[in-house]
Amino acid sequence: MTSAAVPNQLLIGGRWCESATGERLAVIDPATGREVDSVPVAARSDLDEALRVAASAWGDWREVDVWTRSAVLRRAAELVRERAEPIAETMTQEQGKPLAEARSEVGAAADQFDWYADEARRMYGRLVDGHSRANRLMVMRQPVGPVAAFTPWNFPALLPARKLAPAIAAGCSVILKPAEEAPRTAMHIAVALQDAGLPDGVLGIVTGHPAEISEHLIASDVIRKVTLTGSVPVGRRLLHLAADGIKSVSMELGGHSPLLVFADADVEEAAEVAARGKFRNSGQVCICASRFFVQDEIAADFTEAFVEVARGLRLGPGDDPATEVGPLSNERRLLAAERLVADAVGKGAHVVLGGRRPENMPEKLAGGFWIEPTVLVDVTQDMAIMSEEPFCPVAPIVTFADLEDGLAKANDTPYGLAGYVFTNDTRTAFLVAEGLEVGMVGVNNVVIATAEAPFGGVKQSGVGREGGAEGIDAYLETKYVNVRL
Repeated sequence: MTSAAVPNQLLIGGRWCESATGERLAVIDPATGREVDSVPVAARSDLDEALRVAASAWGDWREVDVWTRSAVLRRAAELVRERAEPIAETMTQEQGKPLAEARSEVGAAADQFDWYADEARRMYGRLVDGHSRANRLMVMRQPVGPVAAFTPWNFPALLPARKLAPAIAAGCSVILKPAEEAPRTAMHIAVALQDAGLPDGVLGIVTGHPAEISEHLIASDVIRKVTLTGSVPVGRRLLHLAADGIKSVSMELGGHSPLLVFADADVEEAAEVAARGKFRNSGQVCICASRFFVQDEIAADFTEAFVEVARGLRLGPGDDPATEVGPLSNERRLLAAERLVADAVGKGAHVVLGGRRPENMPEKLAGGFWIEPTVLVDVTQDMAIMSEEPFCPVAPIVTFADLEDGLAKANDTPYGLAGYVFTNDTRTAFLVAEGLEVGMVGVNNVVIATAEAPFGGVKQSGVGREGGAEGIDAYLETKYVNVRL
């Protein structure tokens, strides 16, 4: 398979193949609502073969020296960057985001492989001085084993890379199930790994019906580790499945990130950064600010500036260079967005921008999943937009009185993924960063995810961390050895 081809098959044992049944799922272009490709529906026999191969490949890959693993990951990073354009074009076609955002995501995915090429050589054990010189105490770090990895559709290159890079660096084999809505981007990544020299079987790709695949893989004794990026309900289900087998888990789940703007902040700059951050990827970003809390005395000015920025964003198909906001990725998200707006308006909120499907779209885009960037004011806590993860371009703006009031409102959620604060006061910045019940905080910025830093949440937003030096820990077991001389 060449780098320019768009993979659309299962990857089992190093071979791209159809499913045993020949059944396929349609891949839909969100901008048009039309089918652009299809991928196989893995049968049980396909999953069993993927499990067999993963078990066998792990036995060999864990014995490969870390310098060789590092070289494979480094070469994969280079190939992903070289092939950025076809990967980004595939991503835009199946996920809908603007091409510029897709290119940026491909670069971020490459960074994961680059980072873990180094971390592969940093999996240090240690010697421990014990009570007696007659004994030598050692701590080893070894790969956990075959991994079942599940990723969503909103970042179809970056999120698989966040799991594949550390798992492969640690010496694990992986069976990846990418989202059925946007599966081919991950397949491009798999081709890059193959071409970089990853041995056959270390990586498998299966597509099809999520519940059937997850239940079958997690129930297998082959799988030692389960990792998911997804919603809280899916995470809860997979945690139950993993618990039956006492399997290690990493879960990066939903978010509903607060952004607090204090009166001393630069209002115009805060509004610009906040609005562009919110509507990136049409609001389909787990860590994007999705509840905007503004101190009373600047609320009117901030709202006016925020709306002005949002109004100026160009809505359109991702392959148009002028587009800044693309379609929602599927019809479910469009219907959910409309429901959230209707619920808020029904309970007293006011729509100051958007809130509807755009009119006069070109005929070829009429079947796409479009909604205008939307801003709501007069929002109260009883509205669904304040308690449900929105995952759409709808921004609710709420006021607060002081630091204590702002933190109380920001933390009034079962989620705890990320939070943001805009202030020019160092004391306020530290107190809010410490007081937010989240796993990540941005101060005067909203673009905080990077390969070299840990990524993850607290409360119902997940378990464990991806990225940074911490990211490889999820794929390692610690073994203690006591030698009596």
